[in-house]
Amino acid sequence: MTTLAADRPDQNTKVLDLTGRSGSRAFRNVLATVLVTICFVLALIPLIWILWTVVSKGYHLLLNAEWWSQSQRGITSRHAGGGAYHAIMGSLIMTAITAIIAVPLGILGAVYLIEYGKGTRGARIVSFMVDILTGVPSIVAALFVYAIWITILGFNRIGFAVSLALVLLMMPVVLRSTEEMLKLVPDELREASYALGVPKWKTILKIVVPTAFGGIITGVMLGLARVIGETAPLLILVGYSKVINYNPFSGFMGALPTMINNDRGDMALPAAENRVWATALTLILLVLALNLLARLIARFSTIKSK
Repeated sequence: MTTLAADRPDQNTKVLDLTGRSGSRAFRNVLATVLVTICFVLALIPLIWILWTVVSKGYHLLLNAEWWSQSQRGITSRHAGGGAYHAIMGSLIMTAITAIIAVPLGILGAVYLIEYGKGTRGARIVSFMVDILTGVPSIVAALFVYAIWITILGFNRIGFAVSLALVLLMMPVVLRSTEEMLKLVPDELREASYALGVPKWKTILKIVVPTAFGGIITGVMLGLARVIGETAPLLILVGYSKVINYNPFSGFMGALPTMINNDRGDMALPAAENRVWATALTLILLVLALNLLARLIARFSTIKSK
């Protein structure tokens, strides 16, 4: 059998070995691994320290049933007792109203940018405004709502005004995260749906959004974590109340951040100090519970492969 010359390796030709790594590349790989590990540990140390401090100093009051069922009515900084029920409910109510407004706006804005307005002038304007809102401090958003809600319209300081300020902070987070998740949906899914004659709006509703649902929920939770601990809008737009108020459209409302602020000036008093640490731990546990709930929703709501 005749062998072609092109198939025979030349004795003078050096074969390139791609299986091994040079010493410098191996050194850079090890160095990068070490540096990343060190940075991870350095970032983990303050996180563990903060969590340990809050848990060790705040868990005592959380073991008492009154903490979860009573308010601070009649309790001063010098007296122990009472609970955080009024603050927990106030935070949940104002955050829920914020999510009801911000989540649809964020998701619809992301759908417009990815599915309908890609490359258009309107999409560029929306994207530019979202970038501006992303960098707006919470106190600026609170003062903006204060100028319109109270100064111009003449309404009172209420919990709903706080929710309006928090919408300005949460909506950009939801929109950007949803936008990135929609970009990850393969175009083949859209094209297959269009090939079957499915309208675009139904493709988005039945295929695109469910495919990215897990990431969208994660973005929503990032937005909630962004706003649930904000203090400036609460201080400016609603007064702190030690009693339970379920109506965000009337009267002052308690919230976990303002409950901490109420007692922080009396940290030298044991009762006030204990309430501050317990309230901080309650806020952390509340954010953790919301994240776990979002994980469960995303897990059982995504499209299952068959």
